[in-house]
Amino acid sequence: MRERKPRRRLSLTLAAGVLAAAGVAAAPPPAQAAGGRAAADSRQHTFRQAAAEYDVPLPVLLAVAYHESAWDAHAGERSTSGGYGPMHLTDVTAGTLAAGGAGEAGRAALAEQASAPALHTLQAAARLTGLPAKRLRADEAANIRAGAALLASYAKSTVGGTPRDPGKWYAAVARYSGSTERRAAGAFADRVFATIKAGAEETTRDGQHIRLPASPGVRPVTGQLSALHLKAVATTAGTECPATLDCAFVPAAPANGQVSDRPANGVRIDSIVIHDTESSYDAAVNTFQKPGGGSAHYVIRSADGAVTQMVPTKDISFQAGNYSANMHSIGIEHEGYAAAGGTWYTQAEYETSADLVRYLAERFGIPLDRQHVLGHDNVPGPSSALVSGMHWDPGPSWDWERFMRLLHAPVGGRHGVAPVGSAVTITPGYARNRQTVQVCPSDDPTGATPACTERTQPSNFVYLRTAPSADAPLFGDQAVHPDGVGTDRVNDWGGTASAGQQFVVADRQGDWTAIWYSGAKVWFLDPHGCNTTPAPDVTVVGAAGSSPVAVYGSSYPDAAEYPAGLSPSAQKPLGMYSVPAGQAYVATAAPAPTDDFFPATGRVVTGAKSMYTIQYNHRTALVYSAEVSAR
Repeated sequence: MRERKPRRRLSLTLAAGVLAAAGVAAAPPPAQAAGGRAAADSRQHTFRQAAAEYDVPLPVLLAVAYHESAWDAHAGERSTSGGYGPMHLTDVTAGTLAAGGAGEAGRAALAEQASAPALHTLQAAARLTGLPAKRLRADEAANIRAGAALLASYAKSTVGGTPRDPGKWYAAVARYSGSTERRAAGAFADRVFATIKAGAEETTRDGQHIRLPASPGVRPVTGQLSALHLKAVATTAGTECPATLDCAFVPAAPANGQVSDRPANGVRIDSIVIHDTESSYDAAVNTFQKPGGGSAHYVIRSADGAVTQMVPTKDISFQAGNYSANMHSIGIEHEGYAAAGGTWYTQAEYETSADLVRYLAERFGIPLDRQHVLGHDNVPGPSSALVSGMHWDPGPSWDWERFMRLLHAPVGGRHGVAPVGSAVTITPGYARNRQTVQVCPSDDPTGATPACTERTQPSNFVYLRTAPSADAPLFGDQAVHPDGVGTDRVNDWGGTASAGQQFVVADRQGDWTAIWYSGAKVWFLDPHGCNTTPAPDVTVVGAAGSSPVAVYGSSYPDAAEYPAGLSPSAQKPLGMYSVPAGQAYVATAAPAPTDDFFPATGRVVTGAKSMYTIQYNHRTALVYSAEVSAR
């Protein structure tokens, strides 16, 4: 299953046009709430009341909320960037950072990171209103009032009062962004005031109709930004892209990553992680500028392949949900939706991404293969508790074989059956490989799936079964399905092998091939080797003795190897997994030393032990090299 990303909704008019262009039917507008138009306008009335109560110009309050939540209440749910309600009031905890894009489970510095004031605007708003924090999370009216109170407090601290002129709220709006960086805060304020000038209208997912009339005469006082004393980051030379790409730099919130000096400081960059946004391009860029959530080094637009770089490659982006993976990778987000059948992944997006990946691979010496160019759905969970909630993007409709061809590094060769004990690459094709998946409303934030439905579509994977029969149950990954039985749900990554992944052949019966996968023997239909290509030149590892080998999601040094004054990260095996004696798995590279990074001092700690990364199931995993034998 994939962890929910913020689902910021396109306006209905824009969404309908985009989806129609993509060949996807747009969902009808949500039904109005009981009671007709008056009930459907109740949130608009709440905004008017809150604006009047705290002397905030209504256009300012509405526009800030529009860019924070698209006016959705989110039913008391916390976004993945730690925000609540229409005003996206943040309350980020150490647990949020451990389980989010940072993937910092086991790291000792979480409490300190989570203490930044920008990550706790909900608590500040609770003090201003006298309302309990619990109510601000769950009650949309209280949330809107609290957001207005917070904006008013920012205006008072910057201009000494609450002016009637909306243009004089520029600094207050910039501060509401939560950014500590001047350009990012100003960019947020600029977007808010562009919306005030142009106006906006939306019917939210729960049927609320909200309108912000255009105010073209508003003139934002941009000079107020200096009153916030924010950091100025040079951006003119900050873009790291090939010259052929339309590339701009917009910095992510500093809290959404860590300043480093990779690879000059000894932290290797050895992989590239492919993501999709599960939102519009603009919403993704906006989300990454808000503190407390994730980020990516790059975001690519679907329509034309435009690129926004948001984190310098030398720095660590909180993008993969696993700190060890984040340390050693570069993350690229692609505008799109994993459940939409590939319609958002345009040729322009594929080609732009391929140009960018080739550039990065050459610059950092990253091999161009599927063992180093990964999907987010291939990254392991950093702890046992987090494996089941790891993201599953870019999903079954990202055409890996096409993408690797664009990288000039095709994953396959001549199809065929490989002998038992040797390795194969999964190469099912894409257009000809039509698989049936069940897509439910919660899988599809576009709103185009009103009910669970089965879809048969081109796919990048083969289903894995518990026996060599089409009637045998699908294999269920232990972290997702304790009973061992999988499903055809589009987000159920636990019983699939995707194009470019490599596994060791465990058996062969008739048209069926078995591989070692997640500690088990699993089967997929492979007549005459039509879904596989033999992979003779790979390293295969197995248990060195008669006992199972522990499997890990992170690669930290032993506690005793940390110098005094540095808190060790916890290194614990993934309890549901192991490599049983007699099984074998493909190592994706030579073993690498364990390591850890401390951003406050720039210190890199390198351990004496080394670990192999292996293709363990749909995701990779790590094993200590001393505990396995390699051939």
